[in-house]
Amino acid sequence: MAGKWSPLTNQPTFNASTMLLLTDGTVLCQDGDANDWWKLTPNQTGDYLNGTWSALARGPNSPLYYASAVLRDGRVFVAGGEYNAGAQVDLLAAEIYDPLTNTWTSIATPAGWSNIGDAPSCVLPDGRVLLGSINDTRTAIYDPVANNWTAGPNKGDASSEETWTLLPDETVLAIQCTNHPHTEKFVIAANTWVTAGATPSDLVEAASIETGPCLLLPDGRLFAIGASGHTALYSFPPIASQLGSWAAGPDFPKVSAQQLGAKDAPGCLLPNGRVLCAVGPVDGVSGHYLSPTYFYEFDPVSSTLTAVPNPPTNGGPPYVGRMLLLPSGQVLFATGSNNIQAYTPDSAPDPAWIPSITSCPTFLQANHTYTLFGRQLNGLSQAVSYGDDAQMATNYPLVKIRNNATGHVFFCRTHDHSTMSVNTGTVIRSTRFDVHAGIELGASQLTVIANGISSNPIAVSVGLVKITKEIIKEKDLKEIKEKDLKEIEKLQKEIEKLKDAETIDGQGAVVDPELLQSALRDLTNRVGQVEEQIATGRSFIAPEERPDVGEQATQALSEGKGSRAGGAGKLPRP
Repeated sequence: MAGKWSPLTNQPTFNASTMLLLTDGTVLCQDGDANDWWKLTPNQTGDYLNGTWSALARGPNSPLYYASAVLRDGRVFVAGGEYNAGAQVDLLAAEIYDPLTNTWTSIATPAGWSNIGDAPSCVLPDGRVLLGSINDTRTAIYDPVANNWTAGPNKGDASSEETWTLLPDETVLAIQCTNHPHTEKFVIAANTWVTAGATPSDLVEAASIETGPCLLLPDGRLFAIGASGHTALYSFPPIASQLGSWAAGPDFPKVSAQQLGAKDAPGCLLPNGRVLCAVGPVDGVSGHYLSPTYFYEFDPVSSTLTAVPNPPTNGGPPYVGRMLLLPSGQVLFATGSNNIQAYTPDSAPDPAWIPSITSCPTFLQANHTYTLFGRQLNGLSQAVSYGDDAQMATNYPLVKIRNNATGHVFFCRTHDHSTMSVNTGTVIRSTRFDVHAGIELGASQLTVIANGISSNPIAVSVGLVKITKEIIKEKDLKEIKEKDLKEIEKLQKEIEKLKDAETIDGQGAVVDPELLQSALRDLTNRVGQVEEQIATGRSFIAPEERPDVGEQATQALSEGKGSRAGGAGKLPRP
């Protein structure tokens, strides 16, 4: 079986191009090759097909084909542009969009660089952004907290046209385009690039040095889609600096005697574990970007490619397409036109892939910030890939609250995730979330979503908060260290004082008084802080939490077991 395509009820009035999923559940979308940006907001039931568009602040530039990412704090990073307002310039520029203030701010660019253009990028697990140079082997790393750039380690070849993918062992794998069929990876803990071997079949079209998307699968393998019509699967090694292994994947078929391939094309890991692929005819000629676009699903279990229905907007070549995975599990497909289609997969995710909530306050108030702990909060993969021209990863948690009485949905803006890694397994991670100012009061269900996969809900109460010792659960007391007991005892006494207030009704709920609500807010926040300190002792990933492969990789490299691949040069797209 296959999924189905549906149009948005309210189509954009602009030429929808690159899309990014903001951490408040809305979609940021650029008007192709222009400086105006728009936001798609789902309706009250969380339905994106019936969502509405609103204009946002204009950006400082009008880039086309550029590096992009949603940062750990919820802001958006944009750098470069092969074109700017229609002119091919390999733009040297970078900026940050802040959804809270609806403002763009220009930032510095890497020292000594003369252009950025259509550079590949990747958000690292600690929240920094790795950026590649399209004309030489340099890389640079942007720190959003310090707002500065540092030089990264040199690669084996120029980054031009490459696809970068974050792996679970905290490495970034790159399909080398100017040195194909070789690959390399950035070992983050060792701060160096090492060889990752060669693909079984060449994925890169030699004339254009173009290739396709690469997606991390739920089973830990990477699925690489080539511009040649070939595909390949990579398995990462037990020690990050080692080669790993490549295996051939299925080839795309021919249609009307023309080979299909992904010569600059989007791809998306669906919640059901399959990969939605966009491919078109390829003939090995550099300037040929052929039409139309055909859609397939790759099944990792059977290692097969199956044709699925095409949307009515498939008339152009694959490179004009962009995909974005939504919290609903649907995939938006934009083609630089005013017609966006949504793909709804045909089956549910494996229960083992579902994120789980291990700790979260159950008494919430509007305009307050809370901390949620859980497993697999960042999902199993970056989930969305295109390559050098657009990065639209969704490996960060979203929090959704659904009111029991009305069924209305409110997304809470998430930020300060404890990691931006992928496939974190049983390790407990955290995120902060802001409860929406206009949220409806009463009994509700809260879920956390990663890569379009929703956790099982937990019951929460919004606004009307019971004052009871249950705020500090008995099961939590068992985990409290001796040094925290005095603080907990003090909080319990304050709770008892509030219980005696005249404004408590017979059900133990706060009626409305501002003074008591303020006291309760402060108390709840203090309890949350104590719980967070108990659970982690900090608000961000610590070096000792990195997987063992990092330390092993550093040791292996110091013993001379790592190496780099070579190559240079760039062939610009006509």
